[in-house]
Amino acid sequence: MVRELAGTRLRYLGSFTNAPPLFNLPEVAFAGRSNVGKSSCINALLGTRRAARISKRPGRTRTLNFYEVESKYILVDLPGYGYAQVSGSQQRSWKGMVDSYLLGQRPLKVLVILVDPRRQPGGMDAQLLAATRELGIAALLVATKTDKLKRRALLASTDALKLAYDLDESWFCAVSARTGRGIPELRKRILRLVFGSQS
Repeated sequence: MVRELAGTRLRYLGSFTNAPPLFNLPEVAFAGRSNVGKSSCINALLGTRRAARISKRPGRTRTLNFYEVESKYILVDLPGYGYAQVSGSQQRSWKGMVDSYLLGQRPLKVLVILVDPRRQPGGMDAQLLAATRELGIAALLVATKTDKLKRRALLASTDALKLAYDLDESWFCAVSARTGRGIPELRKRILRLVFGSQS
């Protein structure tokens, strides 16, 4: 059921486990590990605390959540992955939802993959990025929680991420939902990838 979160600027369109409807707008999907700070990043990007649900317990996003942003595009919050305290069957269910979404005939313009710069590159993050390349889906890698690292450590970590995933600067962004660092640039990158401009 459609619910206004910030007037017509942001509207919640619904949560789905399979076969979500088409909303006739381009889509931007967010994916990442369950403890990567996805909800905080989405809320910072949208400028509200009322969109993605933030929980002290990772793994609370268990559906495909759709938001209409400024009548321009649809933001899709995908279920997180890789949370050890969730049952194997639940993890497989979440993976199935994400795979079904990515393989569906969606108007997906870019998949934003969130990673924690304090973790070594690889694992499910690498698998997801490889899948986007195989499927021909544009992917923007975003390092979150940058406020947790000192400047030198952050530079080393982000350089390692770009090298490990063979990304140039245009496909990488570093942000902090807590301080707001990098959020305006992330917003510009998304608009550029969706519309070919920053407006």
